[in-house]
Amino acid sequence: MKKSVFWMWILSALCAGSAYAQETTVVSDTIIGETEILPQPTDDKYRVVTNRFWDNWFVLGDIGGHAFVGDYGSTGKFKGLLSPDFNVGVGKWFTPGIGMKVQFGMSNSRGYTQEPTHFLDGEQITNGDGEAYWETKNKWWDLNVNAMFNLSRLFCGYEGRESDKLMNQFIASVGLGAVHHRGIEAKRNEWSGHFEIQYSRFFNAAKRVSLDVKARAVAYQTNFDGVDFKSNGERSTWFDSNIGLSVGVTYYFKDRHWDRCQPCGQPTYYINNTYITPAEECPEYGTMVFYVFFPNNYSGRDDAPVVADAPVNAIDYLASGIFTQKKFDDTDAVASRLETGSKLSSLSTSDIPTEEAGEAAVIEGVARGYEMSDAPISLSMDENSMESFKDKTGYYYAPMYNKRNTWYYRVDKETISQKLLSDDNYMEKNSYSLNAHDGLDIVKKNMNLPDDTELYSFADIYTAIEGANGFIAEAADTAAVARIKEIFAKGRILSVVAEGLATSQDNYYGKDADKVGLERNKKLAYNRAYTVTKWLKGNDKFQFVADDDFALNSLSDPIATVDDKSTQGLAAKLNRCVKVKIRYVK
Repeated sequence: MKKSVFWMWILSALCAGSAYAQETTVVSDTIIGETEILPQPTDDKYRVVTNRFWDNWFVLGDIGGHAFVGDYGSTGKFKGLLSPDFNVGVGKWFTPGIGMKVQFGMSNSRGYTQEPTHFLDGEQITNGDGEAYWETKNKWWDLNVNAMFNLSRLFCGYEGRESDKLMNQFIASVGLGAVHHRGIEAKRNEWSGHFEIQYSRFFNAAKRVSLDVKARAVAYQTNFDGVDFKSNGERSTWFDSNIGLSVGVTYYFKDRHWDRCQPCGQPTYYINNTYITPAEECPEYGTMVFYVFFPNNYSGRDDAPVVADAPVNAIDYLASGIFTQKKFDDTDAVASRLETGSKLSSLSTSDIPTEEAGEAAVIEGVARGYEMSDAPISLSMDENSMESFKDKTGYYYAPMYNKRNTWYYRVDKETISQKLLSDDNYMEKNSYSLNAHDGLDIVKKNMNLPDDTELYSFADIYTAIEGANGFIAEAADTAAVARIKEIFAKGRILSVVAEGLATSQDNYYGKDADKVGLERNKKLAYNRAYTVTKWLKGNDKFQFVADDDFALNSLSDPIATVDDKSTQGLAAKLNRCVKVKIRYVK
């Protein structure tokens, strides 16, 4: 009776989600949308968003050799058991840790036998012990399917996109194959069991190609070599096998990475249920509006560089930030390379924390805050600018890139490796003071506002909420700040509605460029509005405002068409913004 060894691994995953909704109310022709964000563990290295079916595929090839382990392995010399290996295959990773591959291999298994079989290779010979035997050569091909387990990522977690971590990875595979014996008259087909440990070495953070070293064992049924019973009457070994080593290459197709889980929204809708106790005088109802304007390609989320024991706040960056949030660590090395004209990209950098505007020091000749004055917070990477900045601050600023010159604040995977350091994207030559009180005339002229709306600048609101210390007071108006403080002190906030806006401008020209650009700008608009709302909710002045009275306007198309190609023109700057409408009673 023949015995067969069957090995099979079946892997499955179930995903479940839930949704929650409340009654909706229409206000000013727009539906009030998502206000509560329930963040998933975006920093959880074991949690990612699965990709589409055609992502994370790879092809592989390897060559090597194996030794055949059968019934008469010790009859002749060891070298007579060796044969070459050749394999090609295709596979897919479903998650960073679990995947599958289909391989095709063609080779032979050389060995010895003392019984006549289909695989005899030459005349009968005698070994040193006087035993007669034949050399054998078993030609075959094997088509196999394997489950793959990336042990490095399963134990250490997913390293992230374009990461220089886990450049060395260990992968285990187990699977089943179908074997066909070729070169013989008899038709013989059987099963095979595959076991493999693979070491993969990547040479750059993109992880497109790996050099692989594989140790594998392939188990076959007991008469793979044609022997059921030995000449002495003993039953043959319970399985035959090939044990070998190989070296190969794997190429990974795009998209070869995964994204972290994104925050998911729980829809809650604005329902005004605030009641005012009647007073001797009729209450005064009013609406104040302010705009927050954002730099190009700045997502607006609190995703600035994280510095230990230092807060990261996008609003503080807009109010008091300077050109850079990164600096070079080795000042002498930068000075030397600037003098010789050498590149700086290989030098290490570290992050600079954001600062509250009231605590930020005034640096003569260095602009602070985006659109907070008539001086843009923009500098070039030329020697004169860098030396001038270093003389004033004590360090050299570094460009905002991460690894392969990519912009730190990109919001989508399509441009994860896009170089965005050109002057067209980030070099600002003009500032219109749009976030300062001095820029309100431009805002009034270009934005449609009801006549009874009280318009304030971002600097006015920030100063009234955070305090008038430092340079921020220079960008605000004293009377406007006093009026806002009076509303906070004597009145009650009824509702806060934020509406994000992005421009139609985009610099992605790859596949589905229009769709990618639209989705990216929608995300920018949402991120900006959410960030401003989050800032207000976290402030003491708004501590008695119910969560349901904060809202984001859910617009179907929050994109403003800008015909100007420049991302630094007035039209572009005006439409990269968040409009905040605060209803109050006093």
